[in-house]
Amino acid sequence: MCPVPFVRHICRNKSLSFGKTYAMMIQAKPISPAMYRRHISQTALRFGAVSMSKFEPDRFINFEKMDKNIKIVKDRLQRPLTLSEKIVYGHLDDPVNQDIERGVSYLRLRPDRVAMQDATAQMAMLQFISSGLPKVAVPSTIHCDHLIEAQIGGDKDLARAKDINKEVYNFLATAAAKFGVGFWKPGSGIIHQIVLENYAFPGVLLIGTDSHTPNGGGLGGVCIGVGGADAVDVMAGIPWELKCPKVIGVKLTGKLQGWTSPKDVILKVADILTVKGGTGAIVEYFGPGVESLSCTGMGTICNMGAEIGATTSTFPFNHRMASYLEATGRKGVGEEASKFQHILVADEGAEYDRIIEIDLNELEPHVNGPFTPDLGNPISKLDQSAVENDWPLDIKVGLIGSCTNSSYEDMCRSASVAKQALDKGMKAKSMFTVTPGSEQIRATIERDGLADIFRDFGGVVLANACGPCIGQWDRRDIKKGEKNTIVTSYNRNFTGRNDANPETHAFVASPELVTAMVISGDLRFNPSRDDLTAPNGEKFKLESPHGDELPVKGFDPGQDTYQEPPQDSSSVSVDVDPMSNRLQLLTPFQKWDGKDYVDLPILIKVKGKCTTDHISAAGPWLKYRGHLDNISNNMLIGAVNSENGKINEVKNQLTGVFSSVPDTARQYKAENIGWVVVGDENYGEGSSREHAALEPRHLGGKAIIVKSFARIHETNLKKQGLLPLTFANASDYDKIQPSDRISLVNLKSLQPGQPIECHIKHENGSNETILLNHSMNETQVEWFKAGSALNKMAASS
Repeated sequence: MCPVPFVRHICRNKSLSFGKTYAMMIQAKPISPAMYRRHISQTALRFGAVSMSKFEPDRFINFEKMDKNIKIVKDRLQRPLTLSEKIVYGHLDDPVNQDIERGVSYLRLRPDRVAMQDATAQMAMLQFISSGLPKVAVPSTIHCDHLIEAQIGGDKDLARAKDINKEVYNFLATAAAKFGVGFWKPGSGIIHQIVLENYAFPGVLLIGTDSHTPNGGGLGGVCIGVGGADAVDVMAGIPWELKCPKVIGVKLTGKLQGWTSPKDVILKVADILTVKGGTGAIVEYFGPGVESLSCTGMGTICNMGAEIGATTSTFPFNHRMASYLEATGRKGVGEEASKFQHILVADEGAEYDRIIEIDLNELEPHVNGPFTPDLGNPISKLDQSAVENDWPLDIKVGLIGSCTNSSYEDMCRSASVAKQALDKGMKAKSMFTVTPGSEQIRATIERDGLADIFRDFGGVVLANACGPCIGQWDRRDIKKGEKNTIVTSYNRNFTGRNDANPETHAFVASPELVTAMVISGDLRFNPSRDDLTAPNGEKFKLESPHGDELPVKGFDPGQDTYQEPPQDSSSVSVDVDPMSNRLQLLTPFQKWDGKDYVDLPILIKVKGKCTTDHISAAGPWLKYRGHLDNISNNMLIGAVNSENGKINEVKNQLTGVFSSVPDTARQYKAENIGWVVVGDENYGEGSSREHAALEPRHLGGKAIIVKSFARIHETNLKKQGLLPLTFANASDYDKIQPSDRISLVNLKSLQPGQPIECHIKHENGSNETILLNHSMNETQVEWFKAGSALNKMAASS
């Protein structure tokens, strides 16, 4: 379809007649779609428009529209705007009439693009297929990074993954081709690195089906992690809903120096805000200290903002971003952004809901953990904390890379540390692995000799994939249940996340600090203070790490791993074998029958932290992400039962027999009995995986009742027709016993802002009534009644 508004834009700015220009574009002779796209791209370049990416030459960055929307909103609100407000409000579907109140309003937005990783893309594409739509409405991509298990090394692990996951990769490749989605093949790299290298740009509003999508904030965008159902809405051309975020400002002063790195900024912020302190807010960095950060360093900080529950994080556009854009072949994007600098930085006098100040001159390197990323340990105090808490002191494995820290700068700084050890005749004392973030990073560090330094140091270069960071690690150096310590440059360190061993004490630090620590092999080692002893007896201290921000010779793109969707996909078929144990077409959930939920048993009353890893484990379960019934066998198997302190052992209230959580849920479902889950604070923190909502829905769940929710998980529950409810009084959690029966009444009167009445029937026959809150708006209430958001969309089409 001809982009007439774009033609009008050209005519308006270049004094060409609309009729003449339009006639040029629609020749009497038919032209091929490819020729049309080339013509549009050439015309756009002639008149100054800039493509969103080299892979989509006919999709253009529209800063003018953003600017116009921002002016409308500023005239309405009569106040200065923060950067994140400018980007978010600049993408409003209706800036004239949209209600805007931080923390209250639900905004209807028009994101620029969608990115999906292979584990979540399976369910997202299955849902898109169910919608019956022929093509995606916005630029979208799929990235194969989650299904590659680290075992031996890069090439062999990749070949093994391609063989094991052939059915899934074929489904994703053909579904992408059929519906107009770009496809990055296995070995391309991690979604967030690929997005930063190719798709993120200042001012972009991007949603991705992974919680670390905020990585793109390093290029000055608002990039938000969502569940697959949200991605389907955007791909279907439906305005996307987001509760108007609050804004937390982080003012940076001073300059990074010595062993301190961008990673230490976010480790310090996590220590301050905790894993739920950013919930419902965008974290926006500003101040003179920003200038000392590289673009990829800013990406690291934004990436790990997911660990504080933030909606996303972002930085103002500056010359470091422009340099990165030029280095990645997007000089024109940087030049265009410079023209619109005023909409890519906060207004003077913009107000934040909270401001945190960090002096980079005083900031110490941090090693956060174990078991939670918000337990801050400044390096100067780590030795004392380790001894006092009886943490294992021997570092078994050091792991660097991942989507958080696998930039060229990260690799250079880490290699500079390893080279110092090699020059003294030393190697890593601990096992050591390196995960390149992308094929481009892998090829560049191979060309520049960095990979050889890591290998000589005793390291293993893994495939360009998520690997151990998400539990895709065939770890064999210890037995499960053995207490041990690992140090990583990853973003999460929840119990059992990396290797499925609950006794692994995982610590998170910068890659250069991890590299230094594996030389000593001791958790207490502080490279800025402690000596190392060379084989000849010489004592020496490591010098501070150093490295190029960007490669002097430019990036080596490596192998071409991108599959462009064909213009005509009519001959492409997407087949799902009904006998497959990896893929399963979706059946719509039943709509609400209009009745109250009465005497529902409690499947499990969860005690303490319950992340999406506890609700729907990754690791070996990733292979079932496209098969809802099979993956439901991992539902809540990691959650701690308050009744007995055990995991995956709950009492069946029908039989009195203890069994696994999924088996008990299936027995209730077989008897047509709904059930509820009761949980603690920040329920569902962590990954964006919507399977943590789909599985309870599939196995008969009706409501999740907790003290508080993590943002993405709460939205995912709403999308699937479950009731996400919070105690009006948090202490009411203690009133509920695992043997109680729960009734949720007057549901016909369910409406925004009105609590739900909950009757608790105790085993001894006594009753109590409490109130439960919800955050559903009118549209979300309709999702509940329809059975799911997808059901509502299908009924409305």
